[in-house]
Amino acid sequence: MSSTQVAVAAAVAGLGVYALFLRKGPDAADKPKKNLGSFGLHRLTVHSTELISNNVKRVRFELPNKSQPSGLALTSALLTISMPSGSWVPVPRPYTPVNSLDEPGFVELMVKHYPGGKASTHIHSLKPGDTLTVLPIPGFAWAPNKHSHVALIAGGAGITPMYQLTQGILNNPEDKTSITLVWGVNTDDEIFLKEEFGSLQKKFPDRFKAVYVVAKPDAASPHPKGFITKEILEEAGLSATSEKNKDIKVLVCGPPPMEKAMKGAKKEPGVLTKLGYTPGQIYSF
Repeated sequence: MSSTQVAVAAAVAGLGVYALFLRKGPDAADKPKKNLGSFGLHRLTVHSTELISNNVKRVRFELPNKSQPSGLALTSALLTISMPSGSWVPVPRPYTPVNSLDEPGFVELMVKHYPGGKASTHIHSLKPGDTLTVLPIPGFAWAPNKHSHVALIAGGAGITPMYQLTQGILNNPEDKTSITLVWGVNTDDEIFLKEEFGSLQKKFPDRFKAVYVVAKPDAASPHPKGFITKEILEEAGLSATSEKNKDIKVLVCGPPPMEKAMKGAKKEPGVLTKLGYTPGQIYSF
């Protein structure tokens, strides 16, 4: 079961708690104010919003204790619980924070809007002063230097946990792990973190490499056209037989068809299997 499935299961199990939370109000849930480091429901207030592409919005939330960071562990996420207008049932969706987890007072989400998507439509409609209920959920238990090399393979909005992990590894002076990121998108405009990844690549040229694959690239696009394939990953240096990949960990996050292509099915090996990776080397968010 993926972490997304676990998140949804947790949301369903917690609906009763959510109702209790609404009756008690946010103050009861927030005392003592430890921000998001402990399990439980929290109501966050929108500080600001920014449209960073035609369908992706950055939403910045204020934390209850403005002098403390979120308290979230690396690769953890927030299960948002939306109440769209006219809906009788809460809509849960997990999103990974994209700002530094060490930043005091704020947490930021990047939310891609999907036509007809109840949660994404609701979150895109939020304005400064509005509130959103969230539940912290754990992710992959990252341990610095456990792997000398980590491969991050993302599709679309599945880039957010990869960005959080990349920041956490590279900004930790004790963690010497090298990172290769391969991000597949539909168009060049959807590489909405290109500037941030570019800055990290300049700062850590020997430890971080980013490759973008575009399904429908612009005429002048410098990126490979199509989808993430065995050949693309081999060109990025991600063959399992390479000496530098002896203890590599491969993390995957993206739409179900993309994850299936990477991991395969019972009777059909995926791209990663063809590259020589074993199930124990692969983790899906």
